[in-house]
Amino acid sequence: MYMNHETAPPATHYSIDVECVATGRDHNSRAVAQISLVDQYEQIILNLYVRPQQPIVSYLTPLTGLTREIIEGQGIPLEEAVRILRQYLPQNSILVGQNIGKDVDWLQLKEGKDYQSLVDLTGIYRVWNTKYNTWSVFGQDHLAKVLLGWNTENSSHDAVGDAVKSIRLFNLYKSLQSDPQAWRRAQETVMAAEVQPSFAKRNPEYDGVCMGNRRQCKCGAPFLG
Repeated sequence: MYMNHETAPPATHYSIDVECVATGRDHNSRAVAQISLVDQYEQIILNLYVRPQQPIVSYLTPLTGLTREIIEGQGIPLEEAVRILRQYLPQNSILVGQNIGKDVDWLQLKEGKDYQSLVDLTGIYRVWNTKYNTWSVFGQDHLAKVLLGWNTENSSHDAVGDAVKSIRLFNLYKSLQSDPQAWRRAQETVMAAEVQPSFAKRNPEYDGVCMGNRRQCKCGAPFLG
């Protein structure tokens, strides 16, 4: 539905997404290389490229969409990028995203200072699995493909695109809460659809870098979250 953003209420919900490059061979050696900020109306507020201080081992291009040309040509220091982000992010904003807490940690944003609160799509889209008597959780690509008809196959995770996915999924969630039957149908559809393997499952190691697949990890680094 079209909305005139000039007359719409000020945005209260935003999505932040971070893409990282590899600065070492183990799955914890990552550095921020792209930051995006998208508001609840899917307006792209910021798309910043970051030039890490550490040498880059791999740009993980099939996963991130990032390249040497992009980072060397457009990258700015992380400190400057976060300063710009804080200028555009309202302190009373609610941040939305898939595992959004991880993105916030990467940027060292503080609750109550830089933003008001977080909404994690992993939590709001979880479904109780009666077969295993536990919660089933789903990746962003699965949710976007099944519920939004988003073509997620063979596509890299550009930070802007992922932030737009997050906002669209959150807006869908809000709209479905007024119709319990529609919400239940959405949950059943998500559960029934085949889950495509993640990049890390398809590529336990890429470009000599461990991708953090717990079952096939050989780098020996701890799993932090």
